[in-house]
Amino acid sequence: MLKHHLIVFTVICLFFGTQSVFAAPYDRNQAVPVEKVEFGQVVSVRNITQKQLVEDRNTGWKTFGGALIGGVIGHQFGGGSGQDVATVLGALLGARVGNTYGDSSYYQELKLVEMMIALDTGEQVMVIQDLDPGMIFNVNDEVRVVYLQGFVRVDRQM
Repeated sequence: MLKHHLIVFTVICLFFGTQSVFAAPYDRNQAVPVEKVEFGQVVSVRNITQKQLVEDRNTGWKTFGGALIGGVIGHQFGGGSGQDVATVLGALLGARVGNTYGDSSYYQELKLVEMMIALDTGEQVMVIQDLDPGMIFNVNDEVRVVYLQGFVRVDRQM
């Protein structure tokens, strides 16, 4: 009997609780190795906005909690194999309710700056990065392009 409940519990957790969590490339005030630095001049600047879905990272736990509560409630009904069926159905229904109503995802509007940069090497690169109100770029500004592992960042030459 316990083995049956354990299998149902495992299937519910695997089905509803899988989520991938993405980490930022690096944290603020964290030293990261620089691959190369190039210098250039801003050719064009454009402020843009982009909407990004911010997903609730606790959905798996809410689904699990719903399944647990639903299983406990379903276990109160019936007897014998009917009670087992009621427990499974209660757990499935609880997981569904927890997954549907426990989702608190929302859209966040990101403010970005798109820059075309003419490098001193003669090449042109386009970079899109977060808008930093403390570092506003204008056409003809002298900048440096810092290449990190898989990422790039632009700031003013100093």
